[in-house]
Amino acid sequence: MGWLSTRSPDVEGVHAAAFREGLAEIGYIEGRTVAIESHWAYGQPERLPALAAELLRRQVSVMVTVASGREGIEAIRAVNPNIPIVFIFGGDPVKTGMVASLSRPTGNITGVTSLQVEVGPKLIELLHELVPHTTNIALLANVAAGNPFPPPNMLAAAQSLGLTLHPLRASNEGAIDEAFAALPKLGAGGLVIEIAPLFTTRMDQLVALALRHRVPTVYQLDFAARGGLASYGGDPTEGPRVAGLYVGRILKGEKPADLAVQRITRVKLVLNLKTAKALGLTVPASLLAAADEVIE
Repeated sequence: MGWLSTRSPDVEGVHAAAFREGLAEIGYIEGRTVAIESHWAYGQPERLPALAAELLRRQVSVMVTVASGREGIEAIRAVNPNIPIVFIFGGDPVKTGMVASLSRPTGNITGVTSLQVEVGPKLIELLHELVPHTTNIALLANVAAGNPFPPPNMLAAAQSLGLTLHPLRASNEGAIDEAFAALPKLGAGGLVIEIAPLFTTRMDQLVALALRHRVPTVYQLDFAARGGLASYGGDPTEGPRVAGLYVGRILKGEKPADLAVQRITRVKLVLNLKTAKALGLTVPASLLAAADEVIE
């Protein structure tokens, strides 16, 4: 099978392990009963077509796309429109045109979707709880020109809390540095980072910049585990585990169209108290009680 991801191997470790766990549950063990060929785009979605073509030249039986959405599917189908595809995606696969419906995906595509886009307002609320006296915050996103920015739901969340939200765009590594450098001029006392492959593959850079500029910063996935202040988002392991089960069922002969898209609704809050101390913050007891994991 082929694994096509917009992320990088170091970021993908936990997710890939959960995927293999799902495969093993249904009887497929890597290196014994299944071979996995993996390619990563390192946050550069424009590389997906070439990577997909290389994987398909290796005669894989099923493809898994990770965090690449419709771009990943189109890259695969441009080479082989008939190969079964299982996606792991954080957005709305119906709205983006990846499948016709969750219950009946049709065609040769199915997969797993988790809460990522939907938790944007919760990230605003989380940052507000961590720095309650701050009235100016910034939002960093990797979003194409012309798309609504900031997202209406995140803007509404900020306004409901009496916060001024400063939108910042970044399309490459250098622009990330520039965005952090702009925070003092904006008077931003905190930063929310909107999920994107560019940022997920550069979490170490984000953590280092947040500490250097002493700005409380929240993100999704494994941000807190890598030294960030806090992370909140869809469970990073359950989606890949279910995708592994689906790949196993397809290898056993089931059709993707008969496998409803699974929507993972469990979210995870992780707090890093070591980072909070470095930033001079006291984490409220209510947040500590609500956290799924506290790093000390």
